[in-house]
Amino acid sequence: MSQFILSCCSTVDLSGEHLARRNVPFLSFHYSVDGKAYTDDLGKTLSYDEFYTAISRGAVTETSQVNISEYLDFFSGYLSRGLDVLHVCLSSGLSGSFNSATNAARIAAERFPDRKLLIVDSLGASSGSGLFVDKLADLRDAGRSIDEVYAFAEAEKLRLHHWFFSTDLTSYFRGGRISRASCIFGGLLNICPLLNMDHEGRLIPRAKLRGKKKAISEIVERMKTHAEGGTAYSGKCYICHSACIEDARTVADMIEAAFPSLDGPVLINNIGTTIGSHTGPGTVAVFFWGDTRSA
Repeated sequence: MSQFILSCCSTVDLSGEHLARRNVPFLSFHYSVDGKAYTDDLGKTLSYDEFYTAISRGAVTETSQVNISEYLDFFSGYLSRGLDVLHVCLSSGLSGSFNSATNAARIAAERFPDRKLLIVDSLGASSGSGLFVDKLADLRDAGRSIDEVYAFAEAEKLRLHHWFFSTDLTSYFRGGRISRASCIFGGLLNICPLLNMDHEGRLIPRAKLRGKKKAISEIVERMKTHAEGGTAYSGKCYICHSACIEDARTVADMIEAAFPSLDGPVLINNIGTTIGSHTGPGTVAVFFWGDTRSA
C-alpha cells in the first residue's frame, strides 16, 4: 500500500464510518443555525433530521470554509511524521477552500521541503466529491504512488457527473439565488429545477420541470445519456438527499433497474450541513462516471 495520506473535507457528504473505513481523514467546514455555531462533523453533533427540521421552521443558516490556519495545522500533523499528503478540495466554483488549502500548502512547503503536499480542486461537491475520493482511495490501495493518483485526479475529474433536482425552493430564495416572485410562482406551479455542475465546477440550471415525478424521470434519463457506456455502465453510482429519503430511494430503484451492470447497489447518503445550508430540504443528487463535462 502506498505510504501517503489521502484526505478531504466534510463536504464530500459521506458518513464518518465510510471515511474511516477507507482510511481518509477529513477537515470540517463550519456552519451556524440561528447564530449558534457548529462544526460540520458529518451529523454527529446535530443530526441531519434536526438540521433540516430547523430550516423547515425558518432557521437561518450560514457556512464558513476551512481557513488557512486549520489547513496548515492539519497538513503539518502528517508532514511532520514523514508522510506525504494528497488533499481533495470542494470545487473552486463554489468555495474559496481550494485557495486556502493552496496557500497553506505553500507555507507547509517551506517548513517541510522534503515532503510532498498536493492539492486537488475536485470541481465537484457533496457525494460527487465523495465518489471521486473513493476512486482515488481505490488507486492508493492498489499501490499507486501519490504522483500517479494525483495525475489520475487531474486527468479524470471532469468525468464525474453531478445532477440534482430540488422540490423546495425556499432556501434558494433565502440565499439570494432566485427572486421572491420566482420562489412563489415556482411553488404554485410545482416547478422542480434540474441542475448540474459544469466544467468549471459551478452549478448550472439545465431545466425547469413541472412536478417531482417528471424530475425523477429526467434525472435518470440524464444518467442514461452521460454515463460511461450508457445503460451498460458498470461503475458506481452515489445519491445524496436532504430530508427526502423516499425520493432518493425511488431514484435509486429506477437507476438500479435501468443499469443492471452497476458496481454494487446505489449508495444513498445525506446532503451534509454545509451543502444543505444552501439547498435546504427536498434536494436529490445523483453522481456517476461518464463523458467529459465540457460546459
